Amino acid sequence: MPDDVVPIRRALVSVSDKSNLEALAASLSAWGTEVLSTGGTFEALASFGCRVRQVSEVTGFPEILGGRVKTLHPKIHGGILARATAEHMAEIERHGIAPIDLVVVNLYPFQRTVARPDVTFEEAMENVDIGGPTMVRAAAKTWERVTVVVDPEDYARLDELVAACGGVPAKARRDFARKAFAHTAAYDAAIANWLEAQATDDDDVPARIFLAGASSRPLRYGENPHQKARFVPVDLGDPAGLADARIVQGKPLSYNNLMDAGAALELARDLRPLGVGAAVFKHVSPCGVAVGGEDAQLADVFRRAREADAESAFGGIVALTHAVDRATAEAIVESFLEVVVAPSVADDAREVLAAKKNLRVLEVPRMHDVAPQPPLRVRTVPGGLLVQREDRIGVRPRDGRVVTKTAPSEDAARDLELAWVVVEHVRSNAIVLVRDGVTVGIGGGQTSRVEASRQAVRRAGERARGAVLASDAFFPFRDGVDAAAAAGVVAIVQPGGSRRDAEVVEAADEHGIAMIFTGERHFRH
Repeated sequence: MPDDVVPIRRALVSVSDKSNLEALAASLSAWGTEVLSTGGTFEALASFGCRVRQVSEVTGFPEILGGRVKTLHPKIHGGILARATAEHMAEIERHGIAPIDLVVVNLYPFQRTVARPDVTFEEAMENVDIGGPTMVRAAAKTWERVTVVVDPEDYARLDELVAACGGVPAKARRDFARKAFAHTAAYDAAIANWLEAQATDDDDVPARIFLAGASSRPLRYGENPHQKARFVPVDLGDPAGLADARIVQGKPLSYNNLMDAGAALELARDLRPLGVGAAVFKHVSPCGVAVGGEDAQLADVFRRAREADAESAFGGIVALTHAVDRATAEAIVESFLEVVVAPSVADDAREVLAAKKNLRVLEVPRMHDVAPQPPLRVRTVPGGLLVQREDRIGVRPRDGRVVTKTAPSEDAARDLELAWVVVEHVRSNAIVLVRDGVTVGIGGGQTSRVEASRQAVRRAGERARGAVLASDAFFPFRDGVDAAAAAGVVAIVQPGGSRRDAEVVEAADEHGIAMIFTGERHFRH
């Protein structure tokens, strides 16, 4: 046996997640390992035929305080924390403490507990693990001698190592320790974030925010081939996000795929209250969006969204509000797309999509769940993070104030609702034109609002006649309204609030355009 390999003679096992525990029990029995355990884990191991001793038998002290104190004892922590030095070994022998070589622990399900809407504060606090993190940290600190395993998926690796080496080599012990410290850090972050959320009023941002998560495998590259990248799932208050997505088919997702898919997912959530919706994204911006009534065919809605700007849709990302059926799948494979995001995909639709083997297809079953608070959104700047709540529309056009002599028609009012949802998701300065339930022109990311108007009108062409317009912020001058009128726009929704509002409203009246103020700006930088 190599000098850096430590055999597994004595193990302590105490797990909340009992996945793969039967396999671990078989391994421990095969190695002839003395096993210590507590509570439900003890019973489970015994049922699998593993010879196991109660921790209380070793410590000579019963579990107390309803199980709050089980493993917090010198005979346990001395056995874990003792280093492989003559001095330490002699000291624990003097106190009748046997060394522990393996600690297999995962923690009380705090995150799962607090995810329940009916959870009480007292119940949440009872699911804060104390003994578990203490043992994990003690074992990870003593990695030179002790192996610590916190992930049930690692039991198979542990078995392979012992089979190959007769124990666990130093490099593997160090890898396990690194994973263990990440595990307890993420656990503590989840508790701290939940407690901060309980003390935070309404939609305010918590005073302290802890970001922790284990990254998936490395992405092929970042925004560009010379940039390294990873996806790191982090709990930001979303009911469901890309970390919850099920990959139905396709190549691995890239950095840019994930950026676009996340933006498209957010818009699809906002489209759902309007009916059946489809959004096509390119470079984190919508290029075509359409909605239909609840009885509309998703395939038809998708085609309308794609044809809104077919040129930009090439190689785009699609998010759909409803399950992908066969007809929608047939529409999707008509053109080149990178990613499709939907709540689910029917079996016969999967058969059709399989013809495009590189197309990434993601199911997000809970994509339309709504969190009680807007989720947090985090961006980096040199030296720190900017944190805000996700932008949510509070005032829709139907609830806004008509400020012109003319009110929008029923059809125009319906289109204004869609335009206002879409403009929230376009980079500022943002202008969106909608006609008959589909975007016909989008102008975004411009340094002047009139240029955004010109861009949207230019993209719309003749389709601008009879369309409605949404602006994410107020018009500082009447020139944007004049440009819209010249294109044939019949109604406008905007926040208002400019010193020249009267001039802008006067321009709308001159052109016979209906205008609504919402009093709510939706910049997206």
